[in-house]
Amino acid sequence: MLTREQKEEQVAELREKFGRATSVFVADYSGLEVKQIEALRGGLRQAEASESEFRIAKNSVLRLACEGGPAEDLKGHFRGTTSIAMSFGDPVALAKTLVDYAKTNEDFEIRGGVLDGQVLELAEISNLATLPSLDELRGKIVGLLQAPAGQIARLLKEPGGQLARLVAARKTVLDEGGD
Repeated sequence: MLTREQKEEQVAELREKFGRATSVFVADYSGLEVKQIEALRGGLRQAEASESEFRIAKNSVLRLACEGGPAEDLKGHFRGTTSIAMSFGDPVALAKTLVDYAKTNEDFEIRGGVLDGQVLELAEISNLATLPSLDELRGKIVGLLQAPAGQIARLLKEPGGQLARLVAARKTVLDEGGD
């Protein structure tokens, strides 16, 4: 049993984390064994979701912690056995990990979430999980930015290459004794 001070500390800590989080997801974990929950935590550490946290907390503590903050709209999901997953970086990576885990463990049910203050339902979380991760998007942007520069470099190099091929062809003709 937690003392009042411990509960107040938990509320303050969660309130701070809810304020920093880019996304918060709520799930029902009833029926899962401790080793299955630890496997989910391990999956979050291995995945690109390393800037995330998975916690199990009392519903009353969660309700108090989210009051007046960006996760306040999740209050209705705090019932029964409740777990929360928070991302402090790329929300897509966390959503992918949670959705994949829910597919393989039918006892794990995602109830809802919040992304940058917008409430997400299960269908929207599933759609979020299909998006490319932040690192993939960065790679695509770098590729798009490099493509025009590469084309310009090839374009500027081409006349010099043509001139060099013309001189080489003329040399070959002259070496063979032609005009």
